[in-house]
Amino acid sequence: MKEKETKAPRGIIVRDGDHGLPYSKGLTANTVIASGLSPARAYRVAQEIEDRLVATGRSSIDVGELRRITIDVIRAEAGDRYAAAYEKWISVGNLDIPLIILIGGGTGVGKSTVATQLAARLGIVRVISTDAIREVMKGTFSKEFMPTLYTSSFDTGDVVKVKSTRADDAVLVGFRDQVSAVSVGVNALIERAVNEGTDVIIEGAHIVPGFITPDAFAKRAVIVWSVVQVEDEALHRSHFYVRAHETRSRPVERYIAHFPEIRKIQKYIKSLALQHGVPIISNYNLDACIGSVIEHVIDSAVDAAKGRPQRKVRAIRGGTR
Repeated sequence: MKEKETKAPRGIIVRDGDHGLPYSKGLTANTVIASGLSPARAYRVAQEIEDRLVATGRSSIDVGELRRITIDVIRAEAGDRYAAAYEKWISVGNLDIPLIILIGGGTGVGKSTVATQLAARLGIVRVISTDAIREVMKGTFSKEFMPTLYTSSFDTGDVVKVKSTRADDAVLVGFRDQVSAVSVGVNALIERAVNEGTDVIIEGAHIVPGFITPDAFAKRAVIVWSVVQVEDEALHRSHFYVRAHETRSRPVERYIAHFPEIRKIQKYIKSLALQHGVPIISNYNLDACIGSVIEHVIDSAVDAAKGRPQRKVRAIRGGTR
């Protein structure tokens, strides 16, 4: 008996001028996530878009029309708020300059998790920790010359060369010394990203307002600052136990032993953020925190886009835009 031949369904081509690529639910869902929808809801939106495209019987669609359909589906599935957020993100995608996102905050507030989730939702592929920058700088400066590079941010007071006249301020003296050194590397990294036109997220305890000078690149990039904090001490402390359980590589005892110093550094970073007008976002709930950071990033980028020349098409951040 002759086997029945089956053919894979032809993809619907999303065209932009003379070029085109097959429609992808996965890539579209990644883009829709930027509106604030959860991954599951974003994928349902992408599936509904595909169903609508298949129902038309067409083999191709213009990228502009696809965006209008996407907005209509988001509005029908989730409401005007998410549709408006998606429209904003599309306008960000047309910027002719890179997006540099800086996320600071004390140890254990969830900066790395926020940065990783933010990158996934905004389609940014480069996420760099300031601890990685510190490790690179340790290969340049000896421990004798710059001892604060060789220890964690919260116990630099034990090795700082210039001691404070107040014993309880030693941790801040050491922290400032370490941040000053690492900020040199952070500024260099920002400059390279700007020169290459590459979007990047830089996160870490060394992203401290007043130590980094991104204003020098204000006309060549969209620089978006935020500081993450955990106000409740019990909740902050619990972050270390959860992280130790998940990673199995960070002994919780060390962090708990230095918890007063960690809280002191958080307070110091917060004071500088208030002084320099950098938004402070509380991480009492991860989804809410990420949503607030995304909203801040998109609003800042939209403001920067006003009056700037726009690209016809920008390289895709995680999906068709």
